[in-house]
Amino acid sequence: MTAGNVAVAPVLTDASKIANKSKLVVATDSFIQKPHFPTLIFQNDVPHCNELNKSLLDLIYAERESGVAVNKSNTAELGSWHSATNLHKNSDYAPLLAEINSALARISDELCYSTEHALKVTSMWSIINPPGNGNRAHCHPNSLWSGVYYVQAPENAGNIEFIDPRTALVMNQPKYENKKKRPRDCFTKANYKPVPGRMIIFPAWLYHGVASNVSKEVGKAADRIIVSFNVNQMKK
Repeated sequence: MTAGNVAVAPVLTDASKIANKSKLVVATDSFIQKPHFPTLIFQNDVPHCNELNKSLLDLIYAERESGVAVNKSNTAELGSWHSATNLHKNSDYAPLLAEINSALARISDELCYSTEHALKVTSMWSIINPPGNGNRAHCHPNSLWSGVYYVQAPENAGNIEFIDPRTALVMNQPKYENKKKRPRDCFTKANYKPVPGRMIIFPAWLYHGVASNVSKEVGKAADRIIVSFNVNQMKK
């Protein structure tokens, strides 16, 4: 009920109170689902990122022109390029690092991490995936968290896919109704579409890969361009 714009709680009789209490007991005590051991994936969209991304594009293409490259999960044999892993030490990347550090500080706070430690980027690199290129499934050893920031991502540039780490479901998967969407807790894969300005931060042990870039754009506009990073907890 309402009185003007102020909500007024209804007055309950003793019988109503007993009935409501009875319903509450049934609703909360008879059948309870309690999720445990979740796999956390954080998504953070950087606001007003156009200028940042333009600057990063110039830096990354210049890095590729320098001739420095390594071969990791990328498909170098098909034209994918992976930079060296020390970009976090380059002051030109400081604006992006500031955005990453802001997200990491929030994660530390939300997860009640030690205030005597801070999450710090320990390695950072860029990848250019032209059409036809992706990244093989892999994880990032010796790190606590890993992340990716999307600099350029044309349509159909390739989703990042995370794979269920619970080996029990690989051994024996239940059967589901074909025409019903299964609950999120029953997913065995999770896909994120790349969006310029979006940052995804995930446990470093979580296996993930990137689908092939099948963009129909022309020239450099077809490239899927990202900056990735690894994170560890460091004493302040």
